[in-house]
Amino acid sequence: MKKISILTLAVAALGLLACSGNNVKYNVKGINAPEDGVAVYLVDALSSERIDSAVVAGGTFQMKGKAEKEAFLNLNVEGSDWTFMFFNDGVPVQADLSNNTLSGSDLNNRVTEADLKTDEMYRQYNAYVQELSALPEEEQQAKMPEYREQFNKLRDCYLSVVEDNKDNLVPVAFIQTIRSMAGPDKFNELVNSDAPFASHPYVQNLKRKIEESEAKMKEAEEKKQAIIGQKFLDLEEADPDGNMHKLSEYVGQGKWVLVDFWASWCGPCKAEMPNVVAAYKKYHDKGFDIVGLSFDRAKDPWVAAITEWEMPWIHLSDLKYWKSVASDVYNVNSIPDNLLIDPEGTVVARGLRGESLEEKLAEVLK
Repeated sequence: MKKISILTLAVAALGLLACSGNNVKYNVKGINAPEDGVAVYLVDALSSERIDSAVVAGGTFQMKGKAEKEAFLNLNVEGSDWTFMFFNDGVPVQADLSNNTLSGSDLNNRVTEADLKTDEMYRQYNAYVQELSALPEEEQQAKMPEYREQFNKLRDCYLSVVEDNKDNLVPVAFIQTIRSMAGPDKFNELVNSDAPFASHPYVQNLKRKIEESEAKMKEAEEKKQAIIGQKFLDLEEADPDGNMHKLSEYVGQGKWVLVDFWASWCGPCKAEMPNVVAAYKKYHDKGFDIVGLSFDRAKDPWVAAITEWEMPWIHLSDLKYWKSVASDVYNVNSIPDNLLIDPEGTVVARGLRGESLEEKLAEVLK
């Protein structure tokens, strides 16, 4: 399996099965290694822990030991971006480093077949994305339907692995990527089914970790939204000249104010800024102002972006990145974000972007 960073989701190590006693022997042999002296590691995918290692000699290596029955194991070769995946079912496996194939039981032969199939489709998709990203933005937008078609082909390739292997464990090796490709609804459908792969410890651990992450995100969002209907909270940061200013100097002073959380390094902020600039130009003379609170780390890019993005309003920052005082006071964990505050200093909305910002301003500044 080629490492696909844009599709992966980190799984925390638990090591839940290390002492269960339900162990079977593993016998892993490698052939046709291109270089001697290279380290090879056997990793338990559930715990992310190395359980064995070897060094290539004479183009081969071998590892023998015991691991949990049906444990999902990964074989990593130092210097290679390929991961051999297999299940510890007691049948010896052989990894051919010349062509990234692994042979063993029928189950593990199926894993290799699916791995090579999805990898080839991913390579085609990745090549298309590279070509697309090299085009001017207008041409990229024009090719969005074509891009979605390519993406759907890759997604369907992964889903076909599940359809072809509902009666075995093969989908375990691809479930993480399937969630990224097909979305949470399809993932939940699969992991809550009565298929054999759904009850595998790796799948159940992934499911639990995702549920915990989603719960934390929901809690964070509730904290963010709790400010709506409340008086704004004051804070103090410096302007580009180094002069300290309190937010209360500009908020609650008789104008509608958008407190805009952004940073020069934030791509989505840059994409959204034309909408904010347009809103400022349209409504500034009607009593609307903006205070920009930057999450930058250095002064030069912050000041340069103010000019380059044509933002003619008040700007403050403590240049502390995510440790900014604004992050703590207003529970900012992603940007762009903003607060719309009425003339008396009460927060009336949060996270207004694009058309939603325009519609809200049109409503309150008639």
